[in-house]
Amino acid sequence: MSVLLNKNSKVIVQGFTGTEGSFHASQMIEYGTQVVGGVTPGKGGSSHLDRPVFNTVAEAAKNTGANVSIIFVPPAFAADAIMESADAGVELIVCITEGIPVQDMVKVKNYLQGKSSRLIGPNCPGVITAEEAKVGIMPGFIFKKGRIGVVSKSGTLTYEAADQVVKAGLGISTAIGIGGDPIIGTTTKEAVELFMNDDATDGIIMIGEIGGGMEAEAARWIKENNRKPVVGFIAGQTAPPGRRMGHAGAIIGGAEDTAAAKMKILRECGVHVVESPANIGKTMADVLKK
Repeated sequence: MSVLLNKNSKVIVQGFTGTEGSFHASQMIEYGTQVVGGVTPGKGGSSHLDRPVFNTVAEAAKNTGANVSIIFVPPAFAADAIMESADAGVELIVCITEGIPVQDMVKVKNYLQGKSSRLIGPNCPGVITAEEAKVGIMPGFIFKKGRIGVVSKSGTLTYEAADQVVKAGLGISTAIGIGGDPIIGTTTKEAVELFMNDDATDGIIMIGEIGGGMEAEAARWIKENNRKPVVGFIAGQTAPPGRRMGHAGAIIGGAEDTAAAKMKILRECGVHVVESPANIGKTMADVLKK
């Protein structure tokens, strides 16, 4: 079992023939992901990377049996691309696009209510089940198979955590980069819940950052439902209040938004908090030995 994604997942690429879509689709295919086709309006009926191109997601899903889509389209069209995938019944939608207007994501969030689709992102590195499949832009060679799940707001810290875990003699079951925008599809709590219920995951790494309340929400859920060790890291410990740091959602707006406040809440809820990302792997290894 794995979370969200495995070697049998069938993936289509929205924005397939564009520069970004072409490059990352090639990388995903090389990793072993079953990329079964792509969508570029107006280019339906053609072939790209030895895969069929369709005009719509509905056509692509019907003809390929795809249950996963990944979106590489410009910000102005990304919301429509997400909703089109949901309309086609795609189970997992991964949106890589950065810079989608917040108002567009409000519309998407409301639109997805009651739909069977799960959205990861936007502005995220995607999802990878180590040595099986990757749907995203992460460097696959870092992720070695194991039994530690990673949920992270940050792309680069996802890779750092995976590297630390592997160097500690462990490995990754699945890593989920949820994105750092103010409004995203799958929250930290929802991702942690997936790992907590996954038989192939023994421990969870939760990487958050300043801004918003998702880490506190996840920590309080962990306190009530904890069955596996959770190691946490919060980025932005030196960030000044009121200044956005990197991600659109990384801005301290309230008392619980600071790194110190979040770390305190995590500790109170039983999460093993590390001060530096360099200690993530070692801490998880130590905790699992207890």
